[in-house]
Amino acid sequence: MQTDVFRTGRGGQSYQRILFRENRDGGLGKTEQRAAVRLYGLDGVRERGGDCDVTAEVVDGVWKRRGAAVSSSPCESPERINMLKSELALMTEKNAELKKQARELSTKLQLAEQGVDQAQKQFLTLGMQHKAGPFGTVKGLRTNPMIISDESVNPTLSKILEKIAVRKELIVALANSNVHEMLKFWVDNIKRVGVPNYLVVALDKETERFCKSNDVPVYRRPPDQNVDSIGKTGGNHAVSGLKFNILREFLQLGYSILLSDIDIVCLQNPFDHLFRDSDVESMSDGHNNMTAYGYNDVFDEPSMGWARYAHTMRIWVYNSGFFFIRPTLPAIELLDRVAYRLSHEPKSWDQAVFNEELFFPSHPGYEGLHAAKRTMDIYQFMNSKVLFKTVRKDARLRKLKPVVVHANYHPDKLQRMKAVVEFYVDQKQNALETFPDGSDW
Repeated sequence: MQTDVFRTGRGGQSYQRILFRENRDGGLGKTEQRAAVRLYGLDGVRERGGDCDVTAEVVDGVWKRRGAAVSSSPCESPERINMLKSELALMTEKNAELKKQARELSTKLQLAEQGVDQAQKQFLTLGMQHKAGPFGTVKGLRTNPMIISDESVNPTLSKILEKIAVRKELIVALANSNVHEMLKFWVDNIKRVGVPNYLVVALDKETERFCKSNDVPVYRRPPDQNVDSIGKTGGNHAVSGLKFNILREFLQLGYSILLSDIDIVCLQNPFDHLFRDSDVESMSDGHNNMTAYGYNDVFDEPSMGWARYAHTMRIWVYNSGFFFIRPTLPAIELLDRVAYRLSHEPKSWDQAVFNEELFFPSHPGYEGLHAAKRTMDIYQFMNSKVLFKTVRKDARLRKLKPVVVHANYHPDKLQRMKAVVEFYVDQKQNALETFPDGSDW
């Protein structure tokens, strides 16, 4: 049956026919008819089908079959329509929730299968299988997909990051009350180069108050006895080790983080110089191309005679005080591995553990981390050994302006950080000259 809703013409002699909907089960129900007329300001409905041609009209608020009363009840109130609209909204919301649950179950399935079949894990992560192309054209997939964000992990932090992050990226630094002077200098340089997306994770109330009084975006974690005890009294290395626990929530919320220690001077916007093609993109402790990017180190053992030379691959460690990490499964696994070892190996150093988990391959009794990594350009993301031992003594290299300088090789950090600003920002050419290459113990 077909149902029409119509508006009568002048004098009721004709009507404007508007097709409302096709209903194979017998046309519109009476409630739907009345709702249609009420919503569209029409005068009635006509149902046609088979041998019937029945018209119903509204006369003084009462539905009438042509020539006969159909109903003596007045039109239904708008509450019925509002109720139907509310039910539709609830069903739409429920449908969205079910879709989210389906995605989460799919992710859990992938994780479950990872431990069973490494080849299948790669297939699930990287997508469809491909045929190999001609010689010289084949490139492996280097970038792992990002995880599905989960705002329920930390709703408070999620709201803060929504306001601060740019393209889901931001700089994060940890600080306690022991380093307020250096923290202020770090912030001043971040602001000077115009980086808006940065956040300080305050490890104590004093630092939270300090940040708020200096208009610095700050986040104070919920109380945690293990973290708080280190955060309040811990030294530089102890505080540095906390970041692997804390950063996990940021990644779970779907944000890429440029982790920065506060002994770093920012001279350009670092987000303009990232590749974003790896799980981890890190500054190096290497002081030249060989040590930073790797080299073939030949070990000589004369007693072996003909086989006296053994080739080894060497690379200086990544600096765990400045690295960009994307929200991927391997990246989160890295944080979990490092955090677990630091909590179970009290004498371990976070930077050593960070590099061991990144670089050690799978071998009997150990499954290596399948994470993509990139070494940052050592003349853009410069450690203080590169600056004070090499760059300041080379006329050509002195002309280069790094993105950041990390005072990681020297204990007189703040003095050297101030000299870096004097040299690169204030153009004071002798600002670096008074410092030794290394440090006076």
